[in-house]
Amino acid sequence: MLDTSVRTVGVLDKAVTILAALEERPLVLAGLVEATGIPRPTAHRLATALEAHGLVRRDAEGRFALGLRLVGLGRAAAGELGVVEAARPALERLRDETGESVQLYVRDGDRRVCAYALESPHGLRTIVALGASLPLDRGSAGRVLLGDTEGRPWVESVGEREEGVASVSAPVHDEGGLVVAAVSVSGPVHRTTRAPGRRYGAAVAAAAGSVELALRRGA
Repeated sequence: MLDTSVRTVGVLDKAVTILAALEERPLVLAGLVEATGIPRPTAHRLATALEAHGLVRRDAEGRFALGLRLVGLGRAAAGELGVVEAARPALERLRDETGESVQLYVRDGDRRVCAYALESPHGLRTIVALGASLPLDRGSAGRVLLGDTEGRPWVESVGEREEGVASVSAPVHDEGGLVVAAVSVSGPVHRTTRAPGRRYGAAVAAAAGSVELALRRGA
């Protein structure tokens, strides 16, 4: 006979699978079933239960989408990271200096998570939601968190994660020299150009250095 705790974990795994599928885009029930492989009755039951807890919502078209309660949970989780508080002033200056959106990413297993973000004042801008989980193998911030900087102070990418978007990222190191976060600037290629490092590399690296200093002072 299957232990109750095992069954409970199985349900939790399925619920997390549903949330992960909705990270990409809102889905109707049939799309949710296709994306997760969960049987239709189970997918509907779990999505409805998650909706009752505010973790899933219905959009204007009736599709399942991530719920607004996740925003608050993401902020609470980010608040537990000392690097976020240390980074706020530097990221605010970086956004004002570059006029582009800025982000702070931390590694979470084989993903990178946006722990803090400020949007550009431009109408056309890069938007990365707080708590967004993105792949490590695409984009400059992913390479920074993987340690793939080849000794350079910053890394740039153009159209790797999203067509028409460029980014520049620099590592934030702890006192032991380990990379604990990545500071990024991102924006549309028509403003950043296809060589964004020339325009923003020095500023991004300087911001990452300021975060490191703030971390040491707070330690």
